[in-house]
Amino acid sequence: MKRVLVLVLSFLVLANLVGCAKSANTPQASSTQDKTLVVATAADFGTIDPAVAMDNSAWKICYPAYERLVNFKGSSTEVEPGLAKSWDVSQDGLTWTFHLNDNLKFEDSTSLDAAAVKFSFDRLMNVKKGPSDAFPSLESVTAVDPKTVQFKLKTVFPPFLSTLATNGGGIVNPVVMKQEKDGDMGQNWLAAHTAGSGAYILSEWVPEQYLKLTANPNYPGEKPKLNTIMVKIIKDPSAQRMALEKGDVDIAESIPVDQIKELKKNADLVVFDTPSLMVDYVYLNTQKSTLNNPKVRQAISYAIDYQGIISSVWQGNATQMRGPIPKGLWGYQPDLFQYTRNLEKAKSLLQEAGVKDLTFNLMYSDRKAWWEQEAQIIQNNLAEIGIKVNLQKIAYATQREKIDKGDFELTLGVWSPDYADPYMFMNYWFDSKNFGLAGNRAFYKNDKVDQFVRQAASINDPVQRTELYKQAQELIMQDAPYVFLVQKNYQLPMRKSVQGFVFNPMLEDMYNFQTINK
Repeated sequence: MKRVLVLVLSFLVLANLVGCAKSANTPQASSTQDKTLVVATAADFGTIDPAVAMDNSAWKICYPAYERLVNFKGSSTEVEPGLAKSWDVSQDGLTWTFHLNDNLKFEDSTSLDAAAVKFSFDRLMNVKKGPSDAFPSLESVTAVDPKTVQFKLKTVFPPFLSTLATNGGGIVNPVVMKQEKDGDMGQNWLAAHTAGSGAYILSEWVPEQYLKLTANPNYPGEKPKLNTIMVKIIKDPSAQRMALEKGDVDIAESIPVDQIKELKKNADLVVFDTPSLMVDYVYLNTQKSTLNNPKVRQAISYAIDYQGIISSVWQGNATQMRGPIPKGLWGYQPDLFQYTRNLEKAKSLLQEAGVKDLTFNLMYSDRKAWWEQEAQIIQNNLAEIGIKVNLQKIAYATQREKIDKGDFELTLGVWSPDYADPYMFMNYWFDSKNFGLAGNRAFYKNDKVDQFVRQAASINDPVQRTELYKQAQELIMQDAPYVFLVQKNYQLPMRKSVQGFVFNPMLEDMYNFQTINK
């Protein structure tokens, strides 16, 4: 079979999301490479090792620093050639062969060849952190010759091609092994350095202050429009807004929704605004005492004022989730059961569970500007059914550590898909093999759900997969391991001088730095 394009059904994704998204401020700016783009974000980054990093915040650094065999095409969910110029797949779907472009180089000018691709995927699978979960059926990678690399799968995996465009598919220079300590395959070093072939190199990082990317002089592709990208850590949303309005930053990520309307009136600014696939939800640690009772979890879901959150926190720029799969992604079930606020039902469930005078800690961080307001609403909602909630605002890095260890009761989180397949939600969130940061952050286990989602991931037929995921969702809604809050719009304020920004729903909170200009 000749070169394969994206998998079946990906063209259906986001059919209602404004043509997947448009580029912002498309008029071409002057061609200058000595300018700096400044992005304000609310929280510092954890590790930026592509084999370890598992959040969009870190990925905004990983993506411009590392290249992949294939890339998402502009604002589309389809993939296009990246490091690979073409590929073939066997009739049984188990062998994928990729043909590399000529003259590929890492940032240190060493050659990027098939051996480097093999090294990167072998390292990814040996490190065994969250990014490797995108490749559950990968059996082996072989460097056939310097420009040909072959992947063998143990079983059919429908989204395989798209997974190669994810962060875990970033190709790492094998020289990182010189930095290996205690068998970590260079993880400690790569946590704060880059060793890729992308358009940008990490040149400076002052924790809790800023991170600086500089154009890669050895990049063989189209040179980036801007020489420098500065990502500043500005935790206070008001300070971000002031910096944006003064022109000290070009893009501000963490402006509260209730301030967006005012920013739209500023002639020097533009707000990119489109529906997205990002969802906002609460993890309920199902392994903790009392929370291991589904009646208690159901009561919590019934107590939440979803419409109040949408109107007050989101100013109407969000919709209530209907189960785990967001609207716009195939597998979404418009008739799936949805929790609505019902205090009497919630109180009745607590009585049936035989519990009273419950107290839980709700953990959140400074990563998202809206979490504090949501946390306060949830605290008040649960007080109405007799549950006391203590709010715990902590550093984002600490929050992630606690989530991975299961050291929490309730915590707020967000999620957006890395590729256009319900696997991103159903298998990551609910397969009991994925406890912690890998995706199952409720530490939820249901043998039937495991069976359904694993079977759905092993067959190509989209109709059968949809039915299996539907059956799993019905069980999940009964078990209520998460509080499914909202599916949000993507709103990003920026200076009008920023040209060429493109939003891709698979890459939310990430940027096409290589082609942005100002």
